[in-house]
Amino acid sequence: MKLTEKELEIVEILENNARIPIETLAKMTSLTVEETEVILKRLEETKVIVQYATIIDWRKVDGHEGVTAMIDVKVTPKRGVGFDEVAERIYRFPEVKSVYLMSGAYDLSVVIEGRSMAEVAHFVSEKLSTLDSVISTTTHFILKKYKHDGTVFDQGDQDRRIVVAP
Repeated sequence: MKLTEKELEIVEILENNARIPIETLAKMTSLTVEETEVILKRLEETKVIVQYATIIDWRKVDGHEGVTAMIDVKVTPKRGVGFDEVAERIYRFPEVKSVYLMSGAYDLSVVIEGRSMAEVAHFVSEKLSTLDSVISTTTHFILKKYKHDGTVFDQGDQDRRIVVAP
């Protein structure tokens, strides 16, 4: 589905602040309140806006599919600050969406988003792996999102026809 410039603008604003009043949203996009309501209804019906505190299903917007990767990172903690210093260095990269201290074989779990697998690979090889404390990484690409932050994706899109057998 191809979105108009105004539709993309609205989606991007709501992704950052889903509680924004519709009047403010209309002013920010130079639209009337009525035009803004029509666009929001269309985005909800086509499930581009999946749920408020807004989760966007970018797969449904042509040209904005992107790639999400979960990267397991083994690090050497620093004396006096442990894992906090290296975690802070990692989460300051704009590609990084989440960083978690983990138990198990790896120390940190890093979630990043990029436009392509090549962009994620570049991040891992040029930015993440070059940090002094990083010993090793393992990258896992998310192939399909079934549920995120309690929201089930593609729910209700199943074929509901009855199977007919002779």
